[in-house]
Amino acid sequence: MQNKTIAIQPVKTGPGRPRATLKGRSVDPAALAEVRALLGDAPRRADLLIEHLHRLQDRYGQLSAAHLAALAADMKLAQAEVFEVATFYHHFDVVREGAASPPALTVRVCESLSCELAGAKDLLARLPAILGTDVRVIPAPCVGRCEQAPVVVVGQNPVAHATVDGVRMLAAARQSTCVVAPYSDYAAYRKDGGYALLADCAAGKRERDAIIKTLEDSALRGLGGAGFPAGRKWRIVAAEPAPRLLAVNIDEGEPGTFKDRYYLERDPHRFLEGTLIAAWAVGIAEIYIYLRDEYAGCRDILTRELAALAADPPCPLPPIHLRRGAGAYICGEESAMIESIEGRRGMPRLRPPYVAQVGLFNRPTLEHNMETLHWVREIVEKGAAWFADQGRHGRKGLRSFSVSGRVAKPGVHLAPAGITVRELIAEFCGGMLPGHTFYGYLPGGASGGILPAALGDVPLDFDTLQAHGCFIGSAAVIILSQHDTAAAAARNLMKFFSDESCGQCTPCRVGTTKALKLIERQQWDGPLLEELSAVMADASICGLGQAAPNPIRCVLKYFPHEVAP
Repeated sequence: MQNKTIAIQPVKTGPGRPRATLKGRSVDPAALAEVRALLGDAPRRADLLIEHLHRLQDRYGQLSAAHLAALAADMKLAQAEVFEVATFYHHFDVVREGAASPPALTVRVCESLSCELAGAKDLLARLPAILGTDVRVIPAPCVGRCEQAPVVVVGQNPVAHATVDGVRMLAAARQSTCVVAPYSDYAAYRKDGGYALLADCAAGKRERDAIIKTLEDSALRGLGGAGFPAGRKWRIVAAEPAPRLLAVNIDEGEPGTFKDRYYLERDPHRFLEGTLIAAWAVGIAEIYIYLRDEYAGCRDILTRELAALAADPPCPLPPIHLRRGAGAYICGEESAMIESIEGRRGMPRLRPPYVAQVGLFNRPTLEHNMETLHWVREIVEKGAAWFADQGRHGRKGLRSFSVSGRVAKPGVHLAPAGITVRELIAEFCGGMLPGHTFYGYLPGGASGGILPAALGDVPLDFDTLQAHGCFIGSAAVIILSQHDTAAAAARNLMKFFSDESCGQCTPCRVGTTKALKLIERQQWDGPLLEELSAVMADASICGLGQAAPNPIRCVLKYFPHEVAP
């Protein structure tokens, strides 16, 4: 991508009197020197803006107005463009001129539903006084560790099952880097037969059409939430003109979801090999991996393992780019993610055109969730029938359920597609917690709605829950007990949607805020909420606004006793 330099003539401030400097913020020479020293010989392409903002944030702990202006000048971008991107994402600390710098350490208390059930509100209330004024304690949206609730992130280090004492100890240590647990690295993966399938593909021992046909016959669907058949997507993109790109979505921000992190922390190369097989089969020129910023440990793992892969490749590889998110749930939407990869605010695009035809850098783009690609190698090696025959209650395939809430064994549970939530709790989760009775559940995270225990025998899969006003999405299952209320859960979820709306369209921007105010009342105005929900669902640009009313509608339909006069 080329940046054009535009010659700007001096501005006249009076008859025959040109302005000595351009209108707007002038560039501080010292700040410009610091920016240039930090970036070194890194390209100044516009699509790397967010990457460069991260480097500034990591180095200085904030984004000062002087550094932002200097970065704009160095990248030959408008200052407004740099400022609007920096202020869009939660994890960038933009310090305006004259404002105080943030404390050296930030502690984020996850306030997602699973963490709220486990006592996050108490932590959020107590920690500021205990940690002192040199530590900033702020609430955070779901950090993708719901099975470890409540979770507090100290710097970049997550504290599982957090207590005040545990957070205080880690905060006092001031450890800035994330600790990574042992995992299967490149050498171990190769020793266990990894990348042999990819090498066979590159050597011509496999046929592209046969690989795509295997994916089609396996009934593997997109496991990020949309559920589009994976093999069909490969065939659609392969038919588009080259060069084609592959964008991998690991912006796993849906509250209740943590399966991508679970697999990445243990076996990253299984996903990487699946990605490269997909790239080979579809004829992909370059690969972009978009990883949410909350997963600092996964970022360390991928950085290390991509370097190991590049140093000793099993075959020629396409360029692989690892891009870092900056804290924006909306970037889980495929076109918003593409906008972010291109260095802009993560705002969804209107469709058509679709990403498969006009996607990343205006090229045909194969967009996939990480877990979908995780299964590619095993499906090709074991055959389509192996995967398709795994289902239950007439469904096909396997599902990685992220289960949290009031169960004895929360975590990622690999189970047959179509299993019911009662079966999932009994067979995989060790039953309910002592003293808790099954009351309700979220079958698909924040967006998927809320169902009562009376509907606990509905098969969990794509296309099975829509009749009840819900969907499985990314298979994030949150279990509620008699100690909880669906209304309180809906308030938590609507606050999340209100905070995370990108603001691009009025139905979502205004609707989520208005809905939150309405459901904060003890008694709900059902007709008004339904009217508002209909507008949001029908007129919002993307899935955030379209799905945000689901929890409200479910409470009114299945739990009316909680909100009725």
